[in-house]
Amino acid sequence: MAARAQHRRGGIVTNAMTQTATSYENYRSDFRELESVRKDGDPSWLLELRRESMDRFLEMGFPTARRGNEPWKYTNVAPIAKGAFRMPMNGAAAMPDLDAIKAVAPWHDDWTTLVFVDGTLSRELSSDFGSQSGVTIASLSDALASDGTLLAEQMSRYADFKADAFIALNTAFVRDGAYIVVNDGATVDRPIHLLFISTGAGGPSVTYPRVLVVAQPNSSATLIESYIGLSDDEYFTDSVTEIVLEEGARLDHYRLLLEGVSSYHVGMVRVRQNDDSTYECSVFERQAGSLGRFDMYNELAGERSVCTHNGLYFTDGKQHMDNYININHVAPHCTSRLYYKGILDGRSRAVFGGTVYVQPGAMKTDSMQQDKNLVLSPYAEVDSKPALFIYADDVKCGHGATAGNIDMDTVFYMRSRGLDLETASRFLIYGFAAEIIDKVREDHLRGYLEELFLSSLPSYSFEF
Repeated sequence: MAARAQHRRGGIVTNAMTQTATSYENYRSDFRELESVRKDGDPSWLLELRRESMDRFLEMGFPTARRGNEPWKYTNVAPIAKGAFRMPMNGAAAMPDLDAIKAVAPWHDDWTTLVFVDGTLSRELSSDFGSQSGVTIASLSDALASDGTLLAEQMSRYADFKADAFIALNTAFVRDGAYIVVNDGATVDRPIHLLFISTGAGGPSVTYPRVLVVAQPNSSATLIESYIGLSDDEYFTDSVTEIVLEEGARLDHYRLLLEGVSSYHVGMVRVRQNDDSTYECSVFERQAGSLGRFDMYNELAGERSVCTHNGLYFTDGKQHMDNYININHVAPHCTSRLYYKGILDGRSRAVFGGTVYVQPGAMKTDSMQQDKNLVLSPYAEVDSKPALFIYADDVKCGHGATAGNIDMDTVFYMRSRGLDLETASRFLIYGFAAEIIDKVREDHLRGYLEELFLSSLPSYSFEF
């Protein structure tokens, strides 16, 4: 019992079984170096925000406790807590070749693409993002240098570093990322693509991508976030995206998780919607790494706001993928839809936690959520936990979850039409996935996802 007890030492909440002084000292050392480099170039409010966030992270520690830790009940972050990750400060990696990036990442020349390599914007690899009309697109470092007024008002307003250790850690190391403001009434035709590449250079590394999106009234835009790994070495990505949709704004948001085989990824997205806004989020996770976690909180704060969350994930080997989605209905007359699908093979494990809150006064709420899983191996496991917390009358809400394998009668029917076993099973698996892929509005991205998931599908063997 003594070995598992939590204790304080030097302001750090530790767990003797999982968290080591070495890993925390790495973060302390990186933070001191970042402060020394940025103290003269960053505004005072950001320096103070970093210090408060670092203090809060060291106070909380990583969420490794097994008891009283419901959000992380099915996901063990001890490998992250024990890892000796360091922040690449001075460009340890060689700049990747653009053709090599295009071979693995979603890409189209019509998109406005910002490429970040190990957390830092690469202008050589990025599009000319300063010329697109109707929208302000900049790196966080440039925005801070020019005018940080809006950043000061919005940053950490929605992603609360006091409530989450990973948000606190990311905020403590904010130095670069994407800053996007869609102008009042503007319709941005070209998708904005944020491509975050981890090279894994210089030993176990950690990067902290940060994104802030402000969609002003009656504006419309498409945002694509991609996380790509170019290395088989161990690394950790801790990302935070904050999005605010003002009255009548619309944002189509696509998020792709395609990290390397030895990666750890924890990504948080925080969204606030005002009156008559529409937010559509589609998440695609072909997680090759050891552990992936997507944490979404969507607050419907304005009347008649609408959100739609679609997700598709495929795991195999010993991979672990955790989707933790929370939708909070605060205002009346709002609509939410949550629909996720998973394909599991090998000895992989998936976790789905979908929670909808209907707060007092949020009458006429219309909310539905579903999680469907196709389990292709007798050794794979999925933990699905949809939930509703309703504190208002006159609402329409429902949820459901299913898990199963391919129906053998259906395979037999397809084989009777001349298809071999492998082709029949792959068609059925792809048909299961295509329902989510077909919802993608951006044609070039949809084509990329179709090819990605079709090439990833396993040959189904009937071992049950």
